[in-house]
Amino acid sequence: MNYLFLSTGFEEIEALTTVDLLRRAGVNLKTVSCEDNIMVRGSHAINVMADCLYGDVDFSDAEMLILPGGSRRLGEFPALCDLLKKHNEENKMIAAICAAPSVLGDLGILEGKQATCYPGFEGYLGDSYIGGLVVESKNIITAKGPGLSADFAFCIIEHLAGEDVADEVYDKAQY
Repeated sequence: MNYLFLSTGFEEIEALTTVDLLRRAGVNLKTVSCEDNIMVRGSHAINVMADCLYGDVDFSDAEMLILPGGSRRLGEFPALCDLLKKHNEENKMIAAICAAPSVLGDLGILEGKQATCYPGFEGYLGDSYIGGLVVESKNIITAKGPGLSADFAFCIIEHLAGEDVADEVYDKAQY
């Protein structure tokens, strides 16, 4: 299973584009609310109902953890931070877009890797920051911001389902 985490202020286009395209590709994905409520309010006042609450999930089957940006709030959840560190130590895939790579930087997950992020968050990435639109480095995928949400999602699909599936979804979505 793959998990995409939502917290108050998440960037809707980054989360929902990723969810939509991964599900079109047949990728097993659950959205997880890190809040006390299953309904999570995005940065543009769009309420989204997550599939489950963080505390109700056993993440032992996690293949990839996905962080949409919009804010750094995901870094305020100690259980999620511990999960991200453990996932990284096991060399499992983590993807983050926009402001979310800064959370990975804070946790030391980007050490020895390359990454990108939304302008203004570069300092959180330290020596890992290289710019770029979508950056793959070892077990980490990062993307710059909302305008690259589809590119971010297709990169994830390639890793989880293969290039042929990514191409098929791309063609059917007529991007």
